[in-house]
Amino acid sequence: MTEVAAQLPYTNGNTNEVKEELKSSQNSPTKIAVPAPKDENGGYLDEDDIPWAVRLQMEAAEKKPKKKEKKDKKDKKRKYADSDDSDDYKEKKKSKSKKEEKKDSKRTSVSSSAKSSPVKSGGRKKKEEEKEDVWEWWKEEKTDDSIKWKTLQHMGPVFSAPYEPLPSHVNFFYDGKVVKLGAAAEEVAGFYARMLDHEYTTKEMFNNNFWKDWRKTMTAAERELITDLKKCDFRQIDEHYKLLSEQRKAMTKEDKLKLREKNEADMKVYGFAIIDGHKQKIGNFRLEPPGLFRGRGGHPKMGKLKRRVMPEDVIINCSKCSEIPKPPPGHKWKEVRHDPKVTWLCCWTENVGGQNKYMMLNANSKIKGEKDYSKFETARRLKTRIDNIREVYRGDWKSKEMRLRQRAVALYFIDKLALRAGNEKDTEEAADTVGCCSLRCEHINLHEELDGQNYVVEFDFLGKDSIRYYNKVPVEKTVFKNLKLFKEGKEPDDDLFDRLDTSTLNQHLQSLMPNLTVKVFRTYNASITLQDQLDKLTNPKDNVHQKILSYNRANRQVAILCNHQRAVPKTHDASMANLEKKIKDKKKELKDAKAEYEKAKSGDKEKAKKKMDRLKDQYKKLKINRTDKDENKQIALGTSKLNYLDPRITVAWCKKNDVPIEKIFSKTHRDKFRWALDMADEEFVF
Repeated sequence: MTEVAAQLPYTNGNTNEVKEELKSSQNSPTKIAVPAPKDENGGYLDEDDIPWAVRLQMEAAEKKPKKKEKKDKKDKKRKYADSDDSDDYKEKKKSKSKKEEKKDSKRTSVSSSAKSSPVKSGGRKKKEEEKEDVWEWWKEEKTDDSIKWKTLQHMGPVFSAPYEPLPSHVNFFYDGKVVKLGAAAEEVAGFYARMLDHEYTTKEMFNNNFWKDWRKTMTAAERELITDLKKCDFRQIDEHYKLLSEQRKAMTKEDKLKLREKNEADMKVYGFAIIDGHKQKIGNFRLEPPGLFRGRGGHPKMGKLKRRVMPEDVIINCSKCSEIPKPPPGHKWKEVRHDPKVTWLCCWTENVGGQNKYMMLNANSKIKGEKDYSKFETARRLKTRIDNIREVYRGDWKSKEMRLRQRAVALYFIDKLALRAGNEKDTEEAADTVGCCSLRCEHINLHEELDGQNYVVEFDFLGKDSIRYYNKVPVEKTVFKNLKLFKEGKEPDDDLFDRLDTSTLNQHLQSLMPNLTVKVFRTYNASITLQDQLDKLTNPKDNVHQKILSYNRANRQVAILCNHQRAVPKTHDASMANLEKKIKDKKKELKDAKAEYEKAKSGDKEKAKKKMDRLKDQYKKLKINRTDKDENKQIALGTSKLNYLDPRITVAWCKKNDVPIEKIFSKTHRDKFRWALDMADEEFVF
């Protein structure tokens, strides 16, 4: 027998199959040292007696000669192609179905692109992995809402890189002389230097706060020498950081690839948590680096130093059974907790406002998705109760108790104008922004008649993020009279609703409907407005571009209601001018195409018509884009889409009107609202 047969110690059942295998191995030029099945006398045993490990070796031995088979097939093809029957061979290849040809072309394009661009193929693999890891939590049975997870494991946060001192040729000057600062003071000086071109450094409040905090980082000798910010010259430091920025922009492809690979490696280690056995993305695993606090509007703490977060500041939250994340060498965590009733993974307190900051799961995680789903379902329930609630607050407009009247008028504004609740705050600690409950008398003006309308209330105040809210709203006569009453005998800086706060208002709402808060009103009003506007503006006969314009117009009404404003982009005028040029050029192309069509002979008419129709569609699309861009130059459409609008409205509208969801929802939206994409059909109504 062969060398293979001579070494097999056992057989397993079907001896004929083994003999066949032995014959094939005899013909094979490759010698494979696999022990043969023998009894005590040297005879062959049945296959049932072959151990599992030996059987695996036999299977491996079978597989190896297959490479030769493939080679033989290729040789046969070549021979066949070179023979007299090669024409028949080509005929057979041609007879492939069109589907097979398409598949082959796809395979070829994919493989060629994969060879030419390893990064792209890696990205494709990554997408496939992400699809495999989708946790369809909405299809599972609901459990106790108070318990957020059973098991939680993660690697903790990534801390900001340590400070790199300035090179010796880059200097800080004080009163015209070079001063070498210690590392702590030099780092903070660098934060200020990088903001020299920004208007913040022209503000007195910013400079005063920076000066106080900077001096705390100086040594005693530095404090004694440096006594006036106006004598400080940060320009060389500023130029140094600008040069570094330019160098980063001018990085070679290889360097960019290395950096991307490093970031991806960090992402794989720190960017995911395992929650209840499922891999979930973390939203913010990199901690914010130190710097100067900017704030919005006239924030009283602008310019203060945001110090570096250290492991000793961080509380870790994970399950008891999981491995606790390791802190950086030489450090330890502030505390390690095992609290399944909270959703955060890490927690620390920032030093400027004393607020708790958290490392949380990504917006497309189960925890965030369940919260969104619950929020929109509560808003939908409000739709069935809204008439009763309105009846209650209308009745309270004439209450004998001033407290109830104020609550009823405030609720009317929250319902009608989608105002935020507004919390009391110390204006020395935070920006002077207000909401409905914290309005002051100076924030409203009352007009018996204005612009042809009766009983008009003029609002003018800074809302969230110091964005100005300005609106003139006609109200019912009873509301107008109550507002006059609330303002009587008060100074401009006195509270309009002096017998009301957010907590008591929310308690009242809870008594009207479970889980009802002021925020739910805002979500309800945004979603119901979108639903109504889409029903009103959408024309089934419109093309896709016209339908998208209708959607954006509906979304714009929501953004106006919620006061989602933005400054006109700096590039708006240039962008519009570029669009106008494109429209002009396309119009000329269309005119030429029409002339060609009219001159075309009967045989070329069809081709000329197709070209003319294509250009006509392109021309219409450009005009729609121009209208859309100009209408939304001061409106932020993204905020309401991401936070206030029930995504099922959009999904249902897209399905009903044959609009690709990608035209409305970005990848961020699609990832966040996977549950809505799966749940909503075209019949869904908010």
